[in-house]
Amino acid sequence: MTVRMNDGPADFGKELRRRRLAAGMSLARLAARVHYSKGHLSLVERGLRPPARDLARLCDTELRADGALAALAAGPSGPVPGGLGDREAEVWLMRLSADGPSWFQPVSRRQAVAVGAASLAGLGIGHAGPAAADNPTLPGLYRSMLAQYRQLGQAVAPGLVLPVLIAQTHTLRELASHAGPRTRPDLLRLASRYAEYVGWLVQETGNDESALWWTRYAAAGGDQELTAYGLVRHALVTLYRDDARSTIDLARRAQAGRVSPRVLGLAAQREAQGHALAGDHDACMRCIDRARDLLAAASREQETPVLGTTNVADPAEMGRGWCLYELGRPKAAAEILDAQLARVPPDAVRTRTRFGMRRALAVAASGEIDRACEQTRELLGGAATVASATIATDLRKLARTLSRHPTSPSVRELAPELGTALRNSSP
Repeated sequence: MTVRMNDGPADFGKELRRRRLAAGMSLARLAARVHYSKGHLSLVERGLRPPARDLARLCDTELRADGALAALAAGPSGPVPGGLGDREAEVWLMRLSADGPSWFQPVSRRQAVAVGAASLAGLGIGHAGPAAADNPTLPGLYRSMLAQYRQLGQAVAPGLVLPVLIAQTHTLRELASHAGPRTRPDLLRLASRYAEYVGWLVQETGNDESALWWTRYAAAGGDQELTAYGLVRHALVTLYRDDARSTIDLARRAQAGRVSPRVLGLAAQREAQGHALAGDHDACMRCIDRARDLLAAASREQETPVLGTTNVADPAEMGRGWCLYELGRPKAAAEILDAQLARVPPDAVRTRTRFGMRRALAVAASGEIDRACEQTRELLGGAATVASATIATDLRKLARTLSRHPTSPSVRELAPELGTALRNSSP
């Protein structure tokens, strides 16, 4: 890739417009995909406003510029490293409703005034100044809070945790923009980790497009780990869409970079799941073996906060059980999943319910209908509590499997509870 020196906002704007038109993408469509206003992008393209670093990286990803746009925004005329770009151009609009959805959305100040948001709440750190933001204890405090939020996310519906997580992500960006070189990198890295977790919980609400936006946003800070892990997360979306080819491709791309054994192991596991979906047993098992070796190496040099689940003791073996079900070997799958579920902490309701559904599917597919119904009944409370779109997918598969046994007394007895759970399965 050849990148010339940045000549200013006009240089970036011309290149952005050239690549957008070459991709056949309208300004409105690009604005929607990167979650910036159309008016803001128009000003950037015309060189009337400097590009924020986040915007440049998001556009770079959407237009497949391979780093060219991000590099153009990184020159002297770009935002201060670790800063928020054009702080005056964008605000975060927040709605917290007692009886409805809550959301945060970046919009221009002009848009906010136009819709009557005259009383926008300032979520910044006010006049605390650089000294307060450069407090070396802040990263440790925010790491501890993220661990608590992840624990809470195991026990409640995602919509109850998302508003505070999004607010904390914004606060970390604010703090980083005021911090000095001692703490700014840690604060930016933590903001990305918060954003990545937001992406996972948004996927749990069933909104795949917004989940992928948050995942790309988490990687927009240039963290190679999160860029690769973002591909692993994207592959999970395609996995639940039963798209084996895209799952394998995304997982392989995640393994192409220089990243940690942890991310490489999770990517190899995801590739295995894609091969299982495609029915390729040998390729699946090769990937599982590679994942096991990589994740074992990662456990010896683990950093915090950890990417991916922290509640599964042996992700590769749990992944093998998941894959064997897809490969038409439900009895072997059920045995592995049963053993691995015994190692999941009792308070990890979301994890226990997700893999418990997969185990019940394997048990039902192996012909043990009474046992599958018993396991399903035990999971319905957890499914209602965590309101997970991915768990709901397996619950519907399980209902279809059990419906093939209409004369079973266990199926008839479970039917009313299962029907209620299916009607309430949307998060």
